[in-house]
Amino acid sequence: MYRQRARTAPKGRAQGCGCVMSSTVLLLLAYLAYLALGTSVFWTLEGRAAQDSSRSFQRDKWALLENFTCLDRPALDSLIRDIIQAYKNGASLLSNTTSMGRWEFVGSFFFSVSTVTTIGYGNLSPNTMAARLFCIFFALVGIPLNLVVLNRLGHLMQQGVDRCASRLGVTWKDPGKAQWLAGSGALLSGLLLFLLLPPLLFSHMEGWSYMEGFYFSFITLSTVGFGDYVIGSCLFSDMRKPSARQTIGWTSESPGVLLKCRLMGLPLK
Repeated sequence: MYRQRARTAPKGRAQGCGCVMSSTVLLLLAYLAYLALGTSVFWTLEGRAAQDSSRSFQRDKWALLENFTCLDRPALDSLIRDIIQAYKNGASLLSNTTSMGRWEFVGSFFFSVSTVTTIGYGNLSPNTMAARLFCIFFALVGIPLNLVVLNRLGHLMQQGVDRCASRLGVTWKDPGKAQWLAGSGALLSGLLLFLLLPPLLFSHMEGWSYMEGFYFSFITLSTVGFGDYVIGSCLFSDMRKPSARQTIGWTSESPGVLLKCRLMGLPLK
């Protein structure tokens, strides 16, 4: 009897390892298939729009060269590169004079918060080697610290929900129903405060639509932080999305016309 069990045990163990390996392989295949699905969808939806935007930019670029013959193509390309580099370095370019307003106190604080929360919008990044090295050490300490703070806040919130559930349980004589109601109330409150109400504020302050504000709120809460939308009414005045009266936008309209207007100092109507 003992020998028979000893012989069957390795076989059962091998079957268990085989099941784990099979499930792992299936999980990896499902993950790769999901990535392939996302790639194909984004490629289909955004590829044509990117091509149209590129063609529009080239048309406006050549129109600018035809209207202003004193500016040749290499000079315009050099100016475009300088504008892009200056903007990446944090300079504000919307007025007749440039300033480093994006790296002042408020902008630096905004960058610090987006770093330790791992959002990383990408609209602002350190340019000097000293700042980059400091950013590495700042993130190595700040990200775990941020996780500790969030864990502590979550623990305090959970304690508050438990207290509310216990009080409701004593009142209603039904602990299960009280716990469900307290948890649902906490979930709905979180959705309301962090996902549903902020778009209204962004619509008022930034001139975004509600769906754009909702999109920004979700991308921020999920710490994805694409950087296509960044709050800017008080932080970065040059990052604000144009109002509905303006026909030129950062992403939806022709970047060439926008560049043309800014190079020539024309107002956005």
